[in-house]
Amino acid sequence: MGKNSRLIGIILIGVGLVLLLGCSAISLISSLSSAEGSMGGAVLGVVVSIFVGIVPIAFGVYLLTQSRSEAAEQADMSRQRKILDMVKSRGQVDIRDLVFELKSSTDQVRDDVYRLVGMGLFTGYVNWDKGVLYSRDASQLKGNTCPNCGGEQEFVGKGVIACKNCGAEIFL
Repeated sequence: MGKNSRLIGIILIGVGLVLLLGCSAISLISSLSSAEGSMGGAVLGVVVSIFVGIVPIAFGVYLLTQSRSEAAEQADMSRQRKILDMVKSRGQVDIRDLVFELKSSTDQVRDDVYRLVGMGLFTGYVNWDKGVLYSRDASQLKGNTCPNCGGEQEFVGKGVIACKNCGAEIFL
């Protein structure tokens, strides 16, 4: 609906402006050109024109704003889907490759990984020092040893275990 609501928003803003300007012009011309016309009538006509034109303009601006936020959400979801696809298909992905292929930043990739973990869509581990993201099934992450270096792990957050030795984070 993003492209449709954007187009409808632009059309509504255009219609609102035409209504506003057209009704104001008609009101001014008809009030001032007639013999009994007064300035008060012209002002009243312009005020009514403003109310008539402001409704489609306001709704058009609302639709434009909504379409922009929907486009941003779709871009986020698309980027996160690409991360999942790359990690699942390759088994491990260098974070620099993700940054390059997604035309993003390391911080954005990190935020996307944490969002995917929060939604329960990604399990695996990442070594931020080496810059590698690994795909692992939760069933393969048995015991209290790090799959990267064999060191001891500890819980550091909801669904996240970190290795005390190498700093790898395992997402459950």
